[in-house]
Amino acid sequence: MYNNVGPQPGVPRPPTNPQPTPFGNAFYGAGSGLIKGGLGAYGEKILGSSSEYVQSNISRYFSDPQYYFQVNDHYVRNKLKVVLFPFLHRGHWTRITEPVGGRLSYKPPIYDINAPDLYIPFMAFGTYVVLAGLSLGLNGKFSPEALNWLFVKGLLGWFMQVALLKIILLSLGSGEAPLLDMVAYAGYTFTGICFAVLGKILPGYSYYILMPCTCLCMGIFLVKTMKRVLFAEVRSVDSSRHHYLLLLIGLVQFPLFAWLGNVSVNWFL
Repeated sequence: MYNNVGPQPGVPRPPTNPQPTPFGNAFYGAGSGLIKGGLGAYGEKILGSSSEYVQSNISRYFSDPQYYFQVNDHYVRNKLKVVLFPFLHRGHWTRITEPVGGRLSYKPPIYDINAPDLYIPFMAFGTYVVLAGLSLGLNGKFSPEALNWLFVKGLLGWFMQVALLKIILLSLGSGEAPLLDMVAYAGYTFTGICFAVLGKILPGYSYYILMPCTCLCMGIFLVKTMKRVLFAEVRSVDSSRHHYLLLLIGLVQFPLFAWLGNVSVNWFL
């Protein structure tokens, strides 16, 4: 009953739709424009710095995978000589740099024999599995399960080598080397192991000659390479601790070669 009460005489009625002033609209438009522009610029700054931070860390620790496959026949031949006969390498062990985008970057493997690649490690790993399966077949022990186990065993050995190199770098305060570099350096181990497994296939005492020789060469190669990473690229300070840990890298190759080179389906044999 109270809702039907009309306007009372003598009582002013408040305006229902107040007219906006031009000054109010101007201030409102300018204020909203400033707020939107400020928030947009601040958001772009945050997103831009975040994307740059993520990209810099990805390139810092993982690098570009395509970089590690820029190889040719000339590089592969020379790289295998360096890996298998490091004591015959008379050149320097330092990687070559070039200016890219206002900063120094390392040249790809096709232009630098000291650059790491993933083509040789992957090919060597596949060759290792094939030679190990052939060795089992010649001994009458081949089976799909055994071949699968050899594949897993090789991957486990590769992972252990990467972990060893990475842990030593971190313990020395030099963990800035890209992870794919460590994967490549550790994967070169299979080039020597392939010759050790080939010695098992060949008659006579070929295995007992090839295994220690290739193991020694791989130890020398890794020591020289990691010494370059520590002292040249990461700029670590020289100390006796560095030399002891580099010696540890070389010594670890002997049990690792013995484990991976001994083709069997057992864990520790």
